[in-house]
Amino acid sequence: MKKLKIGYIGLGKMGRNMVLRMQEKGHSVVAFNRNLEGRKDARKAGVKKVVDSLSELVKNLPAPRLVWIMVSHKGVDEVLDKLLPLLSKGDTIIDGGNCFFEETVHRAKKVTKSGFRFLDVGVSGGPSGARSGACLMIGGEKKDFIRLKNLFADLSVPDGFGYMGGHGAGHFVKMVHNGIEYGMMQALSEGFAIMKKSPLKPDLTEVARLYNKGSVVESRLVGWLESAFKKFGVELDDVSGAVAHTGEGEWTVKSAKALGIPAPIIEGSFQFRVASATAPSYTGKVLSALRNQFGGHDFKKFRTHLKINRKKSKK
Repeated sequence: MKKLKIGYIGLGKMGRNMVLRMQEKGHSVVAFNRNLEGRKDARKAGVKKVVDSLSELVKNLPAPRLVWIMVSHKGVDEVLDKLLPLLSKGDTIIDGGNCFFEETVHRAKKVTKSGFRFLDVGVSGGPSGARSGACLMIGGEKKDFIRLKNLFADLSVPDGFGYMGGHGAGHFVKMVHNGIEYGMMQALSEGFAIMKKSPLKPDLTEVARLYNKGSVVESRLVGWLESAFKKFGVELDDVSGAVAHTGEGEWTVKSAKALGIPAPIIEGSFQFRVASATAPSYTGKVLSALRNQFGGHDFKKFRTHLKINRKKSKK
């Protein structure tokens, strides 16, 4: 199986772990992060070749080049504006972050019109999945998907990647995945909040353990909840009851309305997170704990951010 030389931009929790997996699978990676601290952390973590500029990254790649971008949706256009002038026609760009699919469709038209190849890849599994094998949802031209199937196989769990359709389809399917995730997490959190309030006082850690042993709701989410209870305690005292939210849930709600499809569960779970900023609760604590367990999200930082914003709003 032919191994590739890949340029990789974005060395946060997901990106750094994905690069380590690429290296482990025999691929050669030239990595870059816009923030100096991120470059230092990547080197310490074992990323073999970290460069200090996009031009250096491009110079270290053979033509036709392959560059994977793993930055926040707000940073993609900035990266593309700086990267495209350095590339040559026929080079391939992969956007592996969480982006609103309509923006991805627009970017794909811009990039391909200039003579480049473009794929959008939704990545599920969190930082641990990026390191040990993720689930990849891929959009773009099918011939490009087929050309890079071996890379996708190396980055995913067995049979954990698939072609979703044309440009934007990968990010669209990942967006809906995250909207569904919102609803599943909300139901789980509400159920455990009900049990905590009950006079019967069941041991919630034991309930989570048992739910994950052959029950209908057995899932990775329940397993992460059991881990959260073991880590933080059932009271979740150090966990914020105000829940951070990313664009994916909101985008799913927006898309559902545009398509005329009722999505009350997903919309309700998104609105709960928005309202939690001023109405924290135990349900919110469970959600924050789950986000921390599967995504490494900093729940304490979010809580501090909310306090600062409240103080400013009172002035």
